[in-house]
Amino acid sequence: MNSEELFLRSKKVVPGGVHSPVRSFASVGGTPVFFSEASGAYLKSVEGKEYIDYCLSFGPLLFGHRHPEIQEVVEDTVRKAWSFGACEPYSLELAEFITNRIPWVEKIRFVNSGTEAVMSALRVARAATGRSKILKFDGCYHGHLDQLLVKAGSGLAGLSSSDSKGIGPEIIQNTLVLPLDDEIALEELFLKQGNEIACLAIEPIPANYGLLPQRTEFLKKCRELTTKYGVLLLFDEVISGFRVSFQGMAGLTGITPDLVCYGKIIGGGFPVGAYAGKKDLMDLVAPSGPVYQAGTLSANPIGMRAGLKTLTKAWNENPYPDLESKTKQLTSGIVKLLADSGDEGWEAVTFGSLYWLKGKTKESVRTIADIPTDHKTKFSIFFHKLLDQGVYLAPSGYEVGFLSTAHTNEIIETTLSKTKQALQKKI
Repeated sequence: MNSEELFLRSKKVVPGGVHSPVRSFASVGGTPVFFSEASGAYLKSVEGKEYIDYCLSFGPLLFGHRHPEIQEVVEDTVRKAWSFGACEPYSLELAEFITNRIPWVEKIRFVNSGTEAVMSALRVARAATGRSKILKFDGCYHGHLDQLLVKAGSGLAGLSSSDSKGIGPEIIQNTLVLPLDDEIALEELFLKQGNEIACLAIEPIPANYGLLPQRTEFLKKCRELTTKYGVLLLFDEVISGFRVSFQGMAGLTGITPDLVCYGKIIGGGFPVGAYAGKKDLMDLVAPSGPVYQAGTLSANPIGMRAGLKTLTKAWNENPYPDLESKTKQLTSGIVKLLADSGDEGWEAVTFGSLYWLKGKTKESVRTIADIPTDHKTKFSIFFHKLLDQGVYLAPSGYEVGFLSTAHTNEIIETTLSKTKQALQKKI
């Protein structure tokens, strides 16, 4: 069966036909492609068509799909065990590997997703401080937990409204929301409510609503104020952890968070999440302390071993400078081709191996309010032109793109050749 037929079948038994909304192509229009195979930098559809993949499962695949060394470890693990529901050495090895190399991670607890990691970290923060309020920023996504699935209300940090039905006002009454990149608003809020806030949660490089690099000064102000008012600083590094550098944004900025959340890369492509931080905070978690959190499939041996192999390769090989260079090579090439085709209104925002193509703006885009209003429409057209040529981008103009070590110079040049062909066609 082809993708269209499978999508029609899926919509009969699955909400919207998908198990995560962005996969539906609702943001770009059209019918989603159903894939049956993946290897290196490539996906293969059920129709047998090959695509160069720049979505990369939204970030976990630092070394591409099914890297031979990681696959070998996965296959060896599958022959030994699928799940224990008991103590095993594999999560210990991964925990020791991380804590030995990231100073602010003194203890770590593995869970099954980034959402679960953030949810658990916030529970620790509330227990540690005895406070109830949580501060987040408009444009930062921390998973689909009720308390943080909110946006700003009428005021800078006034009443929040949920981004989802089914979340009552009583659930988010202790959630405060501020705009990114605004030290004045941040200081004003802390002056008024700093002693009531348990945790300031932030993506140190927001990458879920476009790519919105923040000034280091703003992040330092977050650290300064949280320290002053006894608020815990939570870095959500589910995307950026081990992606922008081995030590993530905390390492690049030199800002030490109290709590940090990881996901994606630490599972080597398998479902995983983790929350971590200072020993005294993490020892509040059961069975050491009174903060309850558990999970049947937490620290699954396949993900733990795939993650350890991935992080070991990242530590030993330091792929980050080369990935950054290739990301700039790809995006500068695409922007030039767009300009050559008569559309000079594009630019690329890059950070390490993350990138985001968007309309040109006079100033750097650091908040969602600064995103060009026609961005969604322009990206949708571009997306389908590349899709037709066998280049798969994340199916939303507000999702970032990723590169892996599997994206060789030859594959990048092939991508640019396909982009040139795509821009010459009318659809």
